[in-house]
Amino acid sequence: MEETFSASHHYRTGGTHIIELYLDFACPFSARMWHTVYTQLVPEYRDFSLIFRHQIQPWHPSSLAMHEAALAVARLAPHNFWRFCDALFTRQREFFDEAVVDLTRTQVYGRLADVAMSVNAVDDRLELLQLLDIQASDTPQNAGNVVTAHIKYYVRMGRTKGVHMSPTVFIDGERDDTVSSSWTVEQWAARLNLKP
Repeated sequence: MEETFSASHHYRTGGTHIIELYLDFACPFSARMWHTVYTQLVPEYRDFSLIFRHQIQPWHPSSLAMHEAALAVARLAPHNFWRFCDALFTRQREFFDEAVVDLTRTQVYGRLADVAMSVNAVDDRLELLQLLDIQASDTPQNAGNVVTAHIKYYVRMGRTKGVHMSPTVFIDGERDDTVSSSWTVEQWAARLNLKP
């Protein structure tokens, strides 16, 4: 399963350090960390690899749909995964509880497809929605959609590694609970001993 998303979920390969970010698209603290790492640390420093890990928090109900959409984008256009992640974190309030409380799951998928199209993450809105589609049935079986198996993989990965909250950070394979979502780019650089 990991190989399926190595092209999309690994921002860089090589470097002195490997940073794994376990993030939830609907979590404000994940968004804060994302914006520091992705928009400030990544452009300024090169000596590290960055890996995105899906950490879906059950108290953010629309989080599942957001992560499903990200995985669908990764399947269709791996090179646009990070762009779509950035859009989801930037526009996460549009998917907070109060913003989607009256929408069906299918309507939420539609909004997510609109976000993907707005940043040119995919070429075909319908193709993205087909990966997210769940067919009604007279004999329901909880089969999910095309990306459900990928969601289960990431949930199991997080549980196996003892990840319970977002954001959680692993540096060089070890969980580092000293890292905070409020860290500045300078604190990240100091922790990783990075030089511009």
